[in-house]
Amino acid sequence: CFQPSLFHHLSIVCFYVQLCETHTCVSSLQSDYHFEYTECDVLGSRWRVAVPNKADTCTGLPDPVKGTQCTFSCNEGEYLDMQSQQCQKCAAGTYSLGTSVAFDEWDSLPSGFVTHGVITNEGYDQTDCSKLVFTGDYIASNTDECTATLSYAVNLKQPGTLSFEYFYPDNSIYFEFFVQNDQCQSTDSNSRWMRISENSWSKYTVELNKGNNVLYWRTIAYSLQSSAVKPVLLRNIQISGVAYTSECFHCKPGTHSANPGSARCTPCPADTYSNKGATTCRECEEDKYAVIGSASCKPRPACTSSDYFYTHTPCDSEGKTQLMYKWIEPKICTETVEGALKLPASGERQTCPPCNPGFFVSNSSSCEPCPSGSFSNGTVCTECPAGTEPVVGFEYKWWNTMPANMKSSLLSFVMAAWEVAGEYIYTTPGDQDTDYLMLTLSVPGYRLPQSMVKDAERSELSRITFVFETICTADCELYFLAGYNQWNNDVVERWNGRNHKQSYSYLIQSNSTVSFTWTFKRTEEYGMRNYSADVAKIYSIVITNAIGGVATKCRRCALTSVKAGSACVLCPPGHYMVNGTGACQKCPPNTFIRTDQPVGEAACIRCGPNTKTNKAYTACLSDCMLDVRTSKGGRLHYDFSPLANVTSVHSSPRFTNKGLRYFHRFNLGLCGTEGRMPASCVDNVTESGREVKGYVCQSTVVPSDIRSQSLVSSQPFLIGDSLIGVTTETKLGNISSPKWFPAAVGLPDVIFYYRSSDATQACKQGRSATVRMRCDPAVTTKDHIMLPSNCSEGTCDGCTFHFLWQSQHACPLCTKNHYREIVSACIQGIQRTTYVWQHPVQCYGGQPLPAQKVSACVTLDFWLKFGVSTGAVAAVLLISLICYFWKKTRKLQYKYSRLMMTSGGRECELPTADSCAIMEGEDAEDDLMDLTKKSFFTKIKSFSRERTSDGFDSVPLKSSSSQTEIFVIGPKM
Repeated sequence: CFQPSLFHHLSIVCFYVQLCETHTCVSSLQSDYHFEYTECDVLGSRWRVAVPNKADTCTGLPDPVKGTQCTFSCNEGEYLDMQSQQCQKCAAGTYSLGTSVAFDEWDSLPSGFVTHGVITNEGYDQTDCSKLVFTGDYIASNTDECTATLSYAVNLKQPGTLSFEYFYPDNSIYFEFFVQNDQCQSTDSNSRWMRISENSWSKYTVELNKGNNVLYWRTIAYSLQSSAVKPVLLRNIQISGVAYTSECFHCKPGTHSANPGSARCTPCPADTYSNKGATTCRECEEDKYAVIGSASCKPRPACTSSDYFYTHTPCDSEGKTQLMYKWIEPKICTETVEGALKLPASGERQTCPPCNPGFFVSNSSSCEPCPSGSFSNGTVCTECPAGTEPVVGFEYKWWNTMPANMKSSLLSFVMAAWEVAGEYIYTTPGDQDTDYLMLTLSVPGYRLPQSMVKDAERSELSRITFVFETICTADCELYFLAGYNQWNNDVVERWNGRNHKQSYSYLIQSNSTVSFTWTFKRTEEYGMRNYSADVAKIYSIVITNAIGGVATKCRRCALTSVKAGSACVLCPPGHYMVNGTGACQKCPPNTFIRTDQPVGEAACIRCGPNTKTNKAYTACLSDCMLDVRTSKGGRLHYDFSPLANVTSVHSSPRFTNKGLRYFHRFNLGLCGTEGRMPASCVDNVTESGREVKGYVCQSTVVPSDIRSQSLVSSQPFLIGDSLIGVTTETKLGNISSPKWFPAAVGLPDVIFYYRSSDATQACKQGRSATVRMRCDPAVTTKDHIMLPSNCSEGTCDGCTFHFLWQSQHACPLCTKNHYREIVSACIQGIQRTTYVWQHPVQCYGGQPLPAQKVSACVTLDFWLKFGVSTGAVAAVLLISLICYFWKKTRKLQYKYSRLMMTSGGRECELPTADSCAIMEGEDAEDDLMDLTKKSFFTKIKSFSRERTSDGFDSVPLKSSSSQTEIFVIGPKM
């Protein structure tokens, strides 16, 4: 910090008083000392003291006297005479700013300024790299990859201001300015970053507080390309608020002040020069020349074709224009020496080129814009038919006069840098080969046609397309810059050397893009018109949907409704207009409307797999839910909702040619419903805050240790702004996803396909991206995203980007088919059923694993007892059945025996009515029943007694006529 002592000057006096005590001193003369003021006290008072110029001058010094008040100051053109303490006018040839100091000479570093620079790449010692370039009129910053600082300390006696001019053309350098007080407190960080210069020097002014102020100009350069970085230029630093100036400054060479009391010096006119402190400018000799503000004259060279240019006059009433030749100003060549070229004769009449589309030829033969609601092809305006609206914009392809919204400028001088030439506009030779020849096109804003207002998310806001050519023998450069409001002017594209006639298109995504600049520089080598033949040509420029533009055609209004009073008859969402009829026809299901072709069935574009159209029928969305049919006929259900939030992934570190580390950051918004905020990438280098939004975007990130912000993000662009489809196929349309290392067996990857309409010179069809979702239940983090190993920046061709996202949320939802049950043995009447996942586990979420189930059961001992008891009962029942059927058999045998006996041995003869076997009134059933009532052993005993010794049974028979008992002897049955 800048911390001066309160009694600095008094300390100097005391120091010399001590020297006098030890040295022999002589009397002092007035030339041996000078006057200075002490520091102001709390009352605003100070003393004037004499300070010796030599150490041995100690006697005869004037006594201190009371000085002027601290608020005292002199006006511009005056200085404070310390002897009389009165303001005096500066002499001729000098100047004074009064209470200000100015620095406009940069042949070397002015007194009081300090420079410091350190390399910003990581892993290296900080090496001094302060390499400032002094050109006399300005100072140029270092373009190496380092942090370069220019500082100046000043003590203000009253509140003042600081102003300086700078030229900041390249966004590869961060440029900041800030002020610190004696407590090392800096200015607000939000206002310290300088805005990009559009096409000329910019002036910056800031208020300064009373007291100590340390001013810092800091640049931080980094280069991601092989081309050179353009330095920041600084000049005309002026500080007001100082107490006084005790002397006047001499005018620098090339300037003069003719009158006393001048506040500034006047530059010498062309063909004149002056030395330092001049009061007048001297004329150059006839064979010499000098530009404005020159300190010397140079010999005039012979005129060549590089010293003049041609242009066209406006069309006259006959539709003719004149070809005019003009010398480049200031004219430095001579036509009188041998071999010099004369200026070609002007005035050749030529037919005027047609008017540009959207204009018509007026009665004065000039081109005028068509009225609102009409269009033209450059001849006659025609009103748009009913049901259509004019498509407004700018289309310049004929160059008779410079359009009203375009201007050309030369950074060094106020002169035209581009001139019209009928079929093209070209760069004039200029003054120096290092001059920046600028052409600026201003646009007040952009507005979609009314039929596309509600489709703004899918429609192009605007697009600029131009056809150009560069013809160069040196290392020329052509830059195309886009200006974003008043704070930013970024380099969009650059071309080096010779470039054949070609077209370039740039998509405008923000209404803050208010200007476009084409800058041509012939060479980096300093020289005067050595490469004047090198030229850049622009043949045509087309901008769509520009506010204040003219109409080149009319289009049918068919997609959405418009405000009241519109002449358009529009179709409702999801409908298209039938060609030639104006009738509205509904699009097939799950399609969206193609905004660039709202007429005809071709406007209905079918949504990709597993996507659905939004409510406005302008895009296809995914609700993060997905059903996939497996090869075995089953279905897998996915829910990517936990991964729907915007996720970031960084590429591996990259290094510039100078060793500065940087990397690319990708923001992914996988899926989501309507109204979900997409991924966005922002440029936080300047206050413009340029932002792009889509599903996938990229920005360049520089490590935060090179500046005070936590993260430095720049150069954002879109990779995917529309979802093409979600599928397990490795190719969709013309987008292919690389087959990375094999996935789990039987479980395919789910791939999201995206596309962006942001076309560039390298990617003429726009960019695209694939996000491959891979199931990995072991990955619990939601942002485990990988880039291709062979393409560490996410892409191998710069147009198609690939990502691999591994997560447990990328697994299908669990169902009952993903687990099995294990039944335990019956222990003490309890049986347990446990559910476990099938291995390997290939699901997540969904149906949870069922809890263990406990049920009652019967043990083996019970069943053994039950079996024995059942067997015993079955055995008893079997024996009973055997006895029963045995009894029935005996009965049948007995009846059969009686029948046989009564038949008398004759076959087929029935017995007589009277039976001799059973008497009347007897019943054989009774005997059988009687036998059944006896015990088994009794029956056996009974049968043994009735059996005769010869083995025959004896059966008592009764006759029907008498009671004679007859025994029939027969063999045993």
